[in-house]
Amino acid sequence: MNEDVRLTAWVRGRVQQVGFRWFTRANALEIGGLTGFAVNLDDGRVQVVAEGRRENCHRLLDWLRSDDTPGRVDGVTEIWDTPRGGYEGFAIR
Repeated sequence: MNEDVRLTAWVRGRVQQVGFRWFTRANALEIGGLTGFAVNLDDGRVQVVAEGRRENCHRLLDWLRSDDTPGRVDGVTEIWDTPRGGYEGFAIR
């Protein structure tokens, strides 16, 4: 049940220019065992890609949906997939 997965999440709301990507990276590193990135999209959303143990990806997703994020999150859409690899650490793009 705790296999490696790939989480891709799109976060809507006031999530740009509030430190959202930095805090996402900090939380991913605190959770541990996650690789991937957070990037601002042209439409105002932030895309988060995280690979690692399913439990750890769920913890990051729970944080993305919580009231502890900077700015204001209006919604999060996610998809789950098999990991593709190729990431070293968790980056801000």
